[in-house]
Amino acid sequence: MDFTATFLFFALFISSIQAVDPCSSRPQNKDLSVIPIYGRCSPFKPPKPESWVDTVINMASKDPARLKYLSSLVAQKTTAVPIASGQQVLSIGNYVVKVKLGTPGQVMFMVLDTSNNVAWVPCSGCTGCSATTFLPSASSSYGSLDCSLPQCNQVHGLSCPATAAAACFFSQSYGGDSSFSANLAQDSLTLANDVIPNFAFGCINSISGNSIPPQGLLGMGRGPMSLLSQSGSLYKSNIRTTPLLKSPHRPSLYYVNLTGVSVGRVRVPIPPEWLAFNPTTGAGTIIDSGTVVTRFVQPLYEAIRNEFVKHAKGPFSTIGLFDTCFEAKAEVELPSLTLHFEGLSMKLPMENTFLHTSAGSRACLAIAPAPNNVNAAMNVIANLQQQNQRILFDVANSRLGISREACN
Repeated sequence: MDFTATFLFFALFISSIQAVDPCSSRPQNKDLSVIPIYGRCSPFKPPKPESWVDTVINMASKDPARLKYLSSLVAQKTTAVPIASGQQVLSIGNYVVKVKLGTPGQVMFMVLDTSNNVAWVPCSGCTGCSATTFLPSASSSYGSLDCSLPQCNQVHGLSCPATAAAACFFSQSYGGDSSFSANLAQDSLTLANDVIPNFAFGCINSISGNSIPPQGLLGMGRGPMSLLSQSGSLYKSNIRTTPLLKSPHRPSLYYVNLTGVSVGRVRVPIPPEWLAFNPTTGAGTIIDSGTVVTRFVQPLYEAIRNEFVKHAKGPFSTIGLFDTCFEAKAEVELPSLTLHFEGLSMKLPMENTFLHTSAGSRACLAIAPAPNNVNAAMNVIANLQQQNQRILFDVANSRLGISREACN
């Protein structure tokens, strides 16, 4: 089946005091609002009180595992999947999406992942699952899918008999210390005021370990089983776009052509090989929802940092993974960062560029070098830098759109 889809969503939706309820869906709005896991619109609460910068540092501590997973992806291979980097006590991702599954709709808050291709939710009777589960028996539109259907061939960890029809059963590992088993099913999915009938997903019946998102995961990668492919809808937009590139070895990832980086008005001198896309090795630049802090390969990061410190006043210190921290009062005098892609530029606002300590006395440049344990020279544009941006994934036309929009 040939799927075409364009999907538009806010990369971050931070609620504030407004005249309207920021947590409610707006009529005729086809945007998908992505909710911070510990935001006021989310049912999840942080395991302990902490400052914003400490929350980011703790969430970003799982970034190396996330990047190692992304760099090791190979088509049709099953591996441990640290789907979202923000796993703490609750073991759930950085951002969730409110959906309704079934008829009538049952509300679920599912972790969003732009680098995963399959959706799955815990179902009633699940062993080891959280208290919130989907009840198939309460949905008039629910149905199981069997091994004879083409959707069954799209999931990894498949368990089907060689002969005779049977339910499509599969199992996958997750997060390095967890796994789940599920049967492939379909039901009506409602989100962003749109209804997707016969949406295929994994109905989880058992889990082991503590890293499975409590209310499931919504895969938004480039595969035929992702939300984007199954939506089959086309969203029009006039925002500027850049081509999406594709690696045959990592087909679920959204590669883009990063052509340069500017610090203020200065274009950082960057050898082309630090940015070049290589579909065989996976080198290049991707945009990802599950990595917290944007990471650049070491020499590229050092070139950006060295240009930045020319415009900043030291002394500089290290806080967590951030090695360029300084007196916060100097922030207003500092230059902005701009990421240049083929066909568009993404100028990062102050809140996407710097993080403040809880006391407010120091600020840090909010980018970091890629960890040494990745297999390919891959740059990752992460969710902290996607805040207050409108992101358009036009899978049908292989385009990615980025436009500044104040979601908060």
